[in-house]
Amino acid sequence: MSEHNAAGLPPNSTILALETSCDETAAAVVRDGRVVLSNVVASQLDAHRRYGGIVPEVASRQHILSLTPVLEEALAALPGGWHDLNAVAATYGPGLSGALLTGLNAAKAIAWQRDLPLVGVNHLEAHIYANWLDVDAPAVGNAGQVGRVDESVAATQPQFPLVALVVSGGHTLLVLLRDHGDYETLGQTRDDAVGEAFDKVARILGLGYPGGPAIQQIAAGVQGAMTLPRAWLRDSYDFSFSGLKTAVLHKVQEHREREARVTQGKPKGARGADAVSRNAQTERGLPSPKADETPLGAQFVAQMAYAFQESVVDVLVKKTVDAARQFGATEILLAGGVAANIRLRAELSRRASIPVRYPPIALCTDNAAMVAAAAYYRFGDGVQQGWDLDVIANLPLK
Repeated sequence: MSEHNAAGLPPNSTILALETSCDETAAAVVRDGRVVLSNVVASQLDAHRRYGGIVPEVASRQHILSLTPVLEEALAALPGGWHDLNAVAATYGPGLSGALLTGLNAAKAIAWQRDLPLVGVNHLEAHIYANWLDVDAPAVGNAGQVGRVDESVAATQPQFPLVALVVSGGHTLLVLLRDHGDYETLGQTRDDAVGEAFDKVARILGLGYPGGPAIQQIAAGVQGAMTLPRAWLRDSYDFSFSGLKTAVLHKVQEHREREARVTQGKPKGARGADAVSRNAQTERGLPSPKADETPLGAQFVAQMAYAFQESVVDVLVKKTVDAARQFGATEILLAGGVAANIRLRAELSRRASIPVRYPPIALCTDNAAMVAAAAYYRFGDGVQQGWDLDVIANLPLK
């Protein structure tokens, strides 16, 4: 299907989309696959923070509570309400099965009651299509112009062929897009997703959940004083972050052992410095260590966060730039929750020889506008689903 208006769809085609693949309850109304009329997201972050991660049962129950008010708010943007809709879309995978079911079943009910077509969307595909959305201040980085908006790129739709780097809490993959619906996965993670690695390392460093924003914040402005390994996986576009996480854990253990030996060698009166160090760690926003655990110290944590982020960004950027060069991509698309990482955006824009396009931060994390954008091209190409459509927790991108 070509780049112009999706085949078979009249002008001003409007899609209502739902997204409930994980811990965000989202509904959006998008016109012509680009114009966002509404995009409502109810976050569950506070409900899951106490557990240090997503609890599937909690997420599903919260989706049920949030769906109706989120839907009502999203539809308020349409003067004609339900009558202005041409189709209903929902994510059906990958994601948490129970969470996916809440949104998909709601979309089925709406489509059946209003006699509207139903379009199922792959969550990974939706993240990529966030780059097709037209917003007031599109964020587009161009090679050699870090931090600047290339309006000539932002005003146009992405032109095929494209290479997309999708990075999130549950997924890390590099994709070649030859056209709408024509994808080839070039590489993916062999173990931890990059967002998962951020969360695990943040937990090791005592930075809490979610890990991505915490590590980015504490690493900002730090000068490189230590380095961590890179898993290059030569002759492959695959990724691996498990070893990097383990390297951080070993560095932390070694640091604690050194500090413990220093403490043991101090006179008894001098050991009160440990209490001062614990208090200082708490004051800097780091959790106080256990009574029998040597505090890490704010400087060490910041340097480790910086080294970890640099290692991740270096591997992601190099593989993406190499893939774009090999397959003759006209642009690079960045997508997914980790696409909000400022360091990743800046370094990819700096090292790429072609334009790098990424959504505004609000459209990097899970939302329904991106689902509607992907559904628009699917629907325009004649793709519709029946009432037997079921969720697929590990749905691949194809």
